[in-house]
Amino acid sequence: MPYIRFEEINKYYGNNHVLKNINLSVEKGQLVTLLGPSGCGKSTLLRCLAGLETVSSGHVFLDGKDVTEVGPRDRGIGMVFQQYSLFPNLTVAQNVAFGLKTKKIPKAEIDVKVKEILGLVGLSDKIDQYPNRLSGGQQQRVALARAIVTEPKVLLLDEPLSAIDALLRRNLRVEIRRIQKELQITTIFVTHDQDEAMVMSDVIHLMSAGYIEQSGSPIDLYSKPRTLFAATFIGNYSIIPAADFSKACGEKVDCETVAIRPEIVSIGSEPEVGEDKYHLRGTISHSFSHGSIYRYSIHSSGIDINADMIYKGGLPLPDKKEVYLAIPKDQVIEL
Repeated sequence: MPYIRFEEINKYYGNNHVLKNINLSVEKGQLVTLLGPSGCGKSTLLRCLAGLETVSSGHVFLDGKDVTEVGPRDRGIGMVFQQYSLFPNLTVAQNVAFGLKTKKIPKAEIDVKVKEILGLVGLSDKIDQYPNRLSGGQQQRVALARAIVTEPKVLLLDEPLSAIDALLRRNLRVEIRRIQKELQITTIFVTHDQDEAMVMSDVIHLMSAGYIEQSGSPIDLYSKPRTLFAATFIGNYSIIPAADFSKACGEKVDCETVAIRPEIVSIGSEPEVGEDKYHLRGTISHSFSHGSIYRYSIHSSGIDINADMIYKGGLPLPDKKEVYLAIPKDQVIEL
């Protein structure tokens, strides 16, 4: 039986239908991500699980119990928001201990739990510091420690990394995943960032306009998008009308649209051979470096295709150079 289950969830704000017949389940111990653009309903769904929003219809189940009408305090949920919401007049230890004190836990036990959890998040040396003396990343780790020290049934993370700079964000997402795995705490993570979702998740639910567009493992969503929206939102697919692609490669493709990942496109100065690939000739329009990857945009018979090459030193291929492309047929997504 799933540990968390949303059953036919609908949510209205007046006439605005923001969640539309959501059916979704989470297994115990998983880290599941709700991924999607702003306004798709992902944070609203999270708040319905937390009890911070009431559902208009449907049911929410947690650990085998219907909690649809249960108040937030009685659901056993820890939550971390984009804003840290730390008490500025309390030390790190006092902030983390706050939830334990409301549960009337003995002070000696609180002290032990606080030290343990601060060790887990790497803040043992900041125990007596105040929030204004901490970096943004450290403050977010305090917020995380405060949420998990009470040993909640479920941890909810509502875009907790979006206010942090890029380097800290990359480090923190690895740390959050490490802690989640170590504690085996069932976690739902909300983000609009596909890279975060790919790195952190066991399962991703891609949302659009109040619906679940597609669900699956990170690799499934990346390599097998089932809709145009999924292909557009996840990865860096070249999205091309099939009729135009057929004209460029000289072979009929029986669908409306093709989606092509840049890493499957081979670039050469001579044409390849083989019936298992689509073959095109084109001209490099422009290119740019993305760390270890060089991305080329190639114009071919009225279409544009992106191709990634691992940078191995030397000069990149110049703009306006004529090149030949080879694309494995079995890796082209037909939509």
